[in-house]
Amino acid sequence: MDRLDLRILDQLQRDASLTNQTLAERVGLSPSACLKRVRRLKARGVIQREVAILAPEALGTSLHMVVEVIMARDDRALYRDFVRRVEAAPEVTQCYQVTGEVDFVLIVSVPDMRGYDRFCESVLYAGGGMHKFRTLISRKRNKFETRLPLSG
Repeated sequence: MDRLDLRILDQLQRDASLTNQTLAERVGLSPSACLKRVRRLKARGVIQREVAILAPEALGTSLHMVVEVIMARDDRALYRDFVRRVEAAPEVTQCYQVTGEVDFVLIVSVPDMRGYDRFCESVLYAGGGMHKFRTLISRKRNKFETRLPLSG
């Protein structure tokens, strides 16, 4: 990847709805050269998908939680089973397998505490491989960014 690819990626991270013409103008390329680069970045998997980012407050009340999960033991099959449940749970918007005192960190969004209780029953308690978990309820989102820092 060169500087032009990085400039394209930066612009698309800011607004993926840009027309190819506008994107090309912003990065200093011809529209055809810009389109070729974007297609190549998609084909290589650098651009995974294009999505709309919604404003949670516009959709009504919801709770956002950070859930730290400690598994019962270090077992690959237990981890795979847990990850399968997490991937199937629409409440989980992010899942990280981490190092340190906990095994997983989840970002969970639910409409209310009853929704969180249902989530706990269907995901956290369902498989039997979890030792314990800790829930941190977000009071306020001070920063939310989907853009990755690019150097170059």
